[in-house]
Amino acid sequence: MYHFEALPLEGAYLITLPRFTDDRGVFVKPFNDDTFRQVGIAFELKESYFSTSRKGVIRGMHFQLPPHQHSKVVYCPQGAILDVIVDLRKESPTYGQYYAHELSEDNHLAYFIPEGFAHGFKALTEGAMTYYLVSSGYHKDSDTGILYNSIGYDWGVANPIISERDLSFGSLSEFDSPFVMP
Repeated sequence: MYHFEALPLEGAYLITLPRFTDDRGVFVKPFNDDTFRQVGIAFELKESYFSTSRKGVIRGMHFQLPPHQHSKVVYCPQGAILDVIVDLRKESPTYGQYYAHELSEDNHLAYFIPEGFAHGFKALTEGAMTYYLVSSGYHKDSDTGILYNSIGYDWGVANPIISERDLSFGSLSEFDSPFVMP
């Protein structure tokens, strides 16, 4: 059974995914259109992908600019991650605020992240897998981010493993957001 918990950042949810375990293993259902619509989430899946990360890796804070912005369902089917989202919608009362929560194969939690949010995570385990369901396809020229350590969040790691690309992003305070509330 799905459980949706509205987060302090409007439109974002922490979702407990249905998980079934028996002597064969585990079965988890990360998305069901009818169930999501019943709680007011209209999510049209356009693309999915996953990453695996070494312990201590930070990826983020990523998003796509309009008109190629997307909402996401993100979960961790293997290992554990500390997942962080930031509201980038100019008119939002929570603009610039973040929310962080552990997602793992053990807790079978997921985020629903609406359009206008940046997303990133820190791998808490070796080989942590992060799976993404997104509402638009990848668009290279719209794919960007903000610097992970510019959001006021303490990532709890002195020397993270982070890509040159992610380190090249500008800070949140420098970002002129094109995102607005729906």
